[in-house]
Amino acid sequence: MEFGFEETQSPYRSGSQSARVWTEQWVAKWAYCPNCGKSQLNQFAANLPVADFFCNDCNDQFELKSQKKTFGRKVADGAYATKIERLKSATNPNLMLLNYDLTRLSVTDVCIVPKHFFVPDAIERRKPLAATARRAGWIGSNILLDRIPASGRIVIVRNGVPLPKETVLEKWRETLFLRDAEIGKRGWLIEVMNCLEKIGLREFDTDDVYAFEQHLSWLYPNNQNVKPKIRQQLQVLRDNGYLEFVDRGRYRLKST
Repeated sequence: MEFGFEETQSPYRSGSQSARVWTEQWVAKWAYCPNCGKSQLNQFAANLPVADFFCNDCNDQFELKSQKKTFGRKVADGAYATKIERLKSATNPNLMLLNYDLTRLSVTDVCIVPKHFFVPDAIERRKPLAATARRAGWIGSNILLDRIPASGRIVIVRNGVPLPKETVLEKWRETLFLRDAEIGKRGWLIEVMNCLEKIGLREFDTDDVYAFEQHLSWLYPNNQNVKPKIRQQLQVLRDNGYLEFVDRGRYRLKST
């Protein structure tokens, strides 16, 4: 895997426009599918509303977002209605986040958020464009990256160094069980995973998770039985190998 952009000539004067072309070429040449491990990803002939690349072997799709600076808590995306509708589809794309350095003309960091981490709560509806705008009334969306737990950010490249492919594939497999969960139930699982991350301990007690009862009640105001719901989610995470049962009311994260 090489990280320098091969095409140093571009029809665009804008650095960001040139970088879009270069990063797309880099993904098409060097990126592999973390879902099945096959190389390489294929670019769609024409841009779809939310997808840029696809894997010929497993049919997973990928949306590419690239920029110079580190991604913050949210990233701008396409039309809100299209995004929400696509969440229910088997072709909902995984999100590839790529950082580059224009001075060195190279890729620096790449991570992928698996599509099973995207639920409606992770998609923010933006305000409609003003009446004076070219697309007046158009409603865009933001992907809320701060609603995605660390286990949902699969690092491919860090500081110009690729992670071992087997490590990437193993991390990807750890959360594949979420794909089988209904989208409504998946949101609860992801939020509990976020709580476990905030606890910051590999081993924890149920009471440690109960400490987030008020927060989860705020997220899900229609649920009047938050503690039983927490216990249920911990059992689901245990049954799917994300957690290990240690003792009564005590669990251990399998992934470190």
